[in-house]
Amino acid sequence: MAKLRVGMIGGGGPGSFFGMVHNRAISLDASRELVAGALRTDPAAALAAAAAWGIEGYGDWQSMLAAVQSGKLCLDYVTIVTPNHAHYAPARAFLAAGIPVLCEKPMTMTVEEAEDMVAAAAPGNVPFVLAHTYTGHPMMMFAKELVRTGQIGEVRKIESWYNQGWLASDLEASGQQQAAWRTDPQRTGISNCGGDIGTHAFIAATWVSGLGVARVSARLNSFVPGRVLDDDFNVIAEMSNGATALIHATQIAIGYKNDNGFRIFGTKGSLEWHQERAEKLLVRRGEVDEVYWIGAGFSYIPASVKPYLRVPAGHHEDFFPALANLHQTMEFTLRRRRGDGTAPTPFDHPGLAEGVAGMRFVRAAVESSKARGAWTEL
Repeated sequence: MAKLRVGMIGGGGPGSFFGMVHNRAISLDASRELVAGALRTDPAAALAAAAAWGIEGYGDWQSMLAAVQSGKLCLDYVTIVTPNHAHYAPARAFLAAGIPVLCEKPMTMTVEEAEDMVAAAAPGNVPFVLAHTYTGHPMMMFAKELVRTGQIGEVRKIESWYNQGWLASDLEASGQQQAAWRTDPQRTGISNCGGDIGTHAFIAATWVSGLGVARVSARLNSFVPGRVLDDDFNVIAEMSNGATALIHATQIAIGYKNDNGFRIFGTKGSLEWHQERAEKLLVRRGEVDEVYWIGAGFSYIPASVKPYLRVPAGHHEDFFPALANLHQTMEFTLRRRRGDGTAPTPFDHPGLAEGVAGMRFVRAAVESSKARGAWTEL
């Protein structure tokens, strides 16, 4: 079986965290390999970064796309690992050229850009995966399957959150790269905290439950003096079935690192999952609490999740494997499209529809907060 050939856009800078994470995730299963990249904004630096990684380098993504279209470069899909403002242009161009894309979240800067990406992919039904890494955790996938199959009944209420403390001070003033671009409206969009980690809480509330958000009442705060965008994000949401969701995120919770998780309350039971303890899922059905642990050999793991497990029970499958699972979904999708009957059915990970919904959610939250929490429809 030939390895899938992957190109990367962004992620090669000295302050980049996620480029190398994607590189490892791509290679984890020995069925995909990173072969080319336009890894930095400066062309010379991009070529130097590619040389350091041992892959074919391009000075910009346009050159890499041209090489694919001319037949000089063969790619099965591309991964976009840039700041928010640099998602839309390359993603749309590659989708329009019929080349599948796995893109970091949030999908774009605006709702209009997100909707245009959907239009670009539509003629060829080009595969697209939105890299909400935590949705690749098998126990989060398990939770989605429990809801989908009716194990907790009709969803009545949802709590989802993401607490961090890294922006509790004016870190961007130091020039720290991640803080500088995330708090800059020109590079991150209309919301910092909401777009960055509030979208993770949104996906937990919607993707796991299978419900959409109908309208929101929001309060966004910028606690650090001089900060233009929000560092604290709080939303009450009315879901598509009438359920209530509390969706909140913050980056000023001192001492908190990546406290992402959710609780879903249904008519038959409740679910609870914490990203920092990702190997277990708690199910409450009444008097007795049930704890389900990750493990490739466990009989209760749904068939849809089993192809994404790699190691026996008692070993953690965490951040790198979670992101690798999203690359696996892209791989399974492409191999099945090419007639490989041995490829597992790809899990229903977030894609274009979820990307558009996330942008509408952030826009509605910002508008609601400006209107002092007025109910705002998506």
